[in-house]
Amino acid sequence: MSDRSTHRGNISQHVQSIPSSGIRRFFDLLASMEGVISLGVGQPDFVTPNQIRQAAIKSIEDGWTSYTSNYGLVELRTAISRHLQRLYGVHYDSGTEIIATAGVSEALNIALQAIIDPGDEVLSPDPGYVAYLPCVLLAGGVYTQVPTRAEDGFVLHPDDLEQRITPRTKALLIGYPANPTGAVMSREVMMAVAEIVEKHNLFVISDEIYDRLVYGVEHVCFASLPKMKERTILLGGFSKAYAMTGWRLAYACARSELTEAMMKVHQYVMMSAPTPAQFAALEALNSGEEDVRGMVAEYDRRRKLVVAKLNEMGLRCAEPHGAFYAFPNIGSTGMNDETFAERLLMEERVAIIPGSAFGEAGAGHVRICYAQRYDLLEEALERMRRFVARHAVNGK
Repeated sequence: MSDRSTHRGNISQHVQSIPSSGIRRFFDLLASMEGVISLGVGQPDFVTPNQIRQAAIKSIEDGWTSYTSNYGLVELRTAISRHLQRLYGVHYDSGTEIIATAGVSEALNIALQAIIDPGDEVLSPDPGYVAYLPCVLLAGGVYTQVPTRAEDGFVLHPDDLEQRITPRTKALLIGYPANPTGAVMSREVMMAVAEIVEKHNLFVISDEIYDRLVYGVEHVCFASLPKMKERTILLGGFSKAYAMTGWRLAYACARSELTEAMMKVHQYVMMSAPTPAQFAALEALNSGEEDVRGMVAEYDRRRKLVVAKLNEMGLRCAEPHGAFYAFPNIGSTGMNDETFAERLLMEERVAIIPGSAFGEAGAGHVRICYAQRYDLLEEALERMRRFVARHAVNGK
């Protein structure tokens, strides 16, 4: 039997090299347990606003059940263009510079495949979203994390970035407001990062899915910075701010040369984003602002509760200014983050995520998602308080 036939049917070594999600094990445990309050899933607990749901239903009843343009509905792309111009002063041509995608996950994949050749290096802050590493590897790239620190609010430091740039570095992948830390990058820091990007002739993929979820600070769209639109692939969507995770509708914006390259991938792997979801997204942009403001205000109320209670129980937690995550240090318990999360789940039925699932710099922390009902948050925090009180001395 030839070597070729011996290996027939084996899993691709390329896929085998991709690590399993550090989150998955905890949700496998969660599935078999009762009475658990989950602060682990990173999605809104709100239902998609009614008028958005109705717009999708109407589109189906009106017979809009076929493909749209590969780029997406013209009306939707026009609305996205106006939305970004209004919020951030950055203009994208609706005909050539915007693609409607099946979630930011697809947008990220087609962006990476459009610009990465085998061996190209992509830098990204650590800790960072769990999908970044596998998406870079699937595109044939090399993923290099740039550590961030709690004392800096987990914001990317320009000096740390520049020190890790090599001749192979092709792109910087950032996501602010950040999952898992809730960090928001200031305009001043972004300007310093932009100077480094220009100096080293890098692309930037800016994942801004949490752009609307900021509290008392400004969200700065990276593409709006001087000379950055030409270098940036901007990713955004509807999942978080409009409570539309299951609709799988997002967008990628870039100069036309880049969107055309992304389209070569998009048209073969996706054809077009789901049609009813595009009509729902259009309605979200047309009428969803009051709903967004209401949800953000409630997240802010929960955020203040979570940060205050965590610090009271001795889990140091810097104030997160964006997204809907807190990222406390659990060192006072003497446990590592995986042990802490597993024992909290087993002993008190509260599900959270170990910080090391998001990168080495997340070790010693846990991610708590406060997209959960206020009363359930209060109960979960009381269970955590009991747990920490039992284990705060010598990690017993």
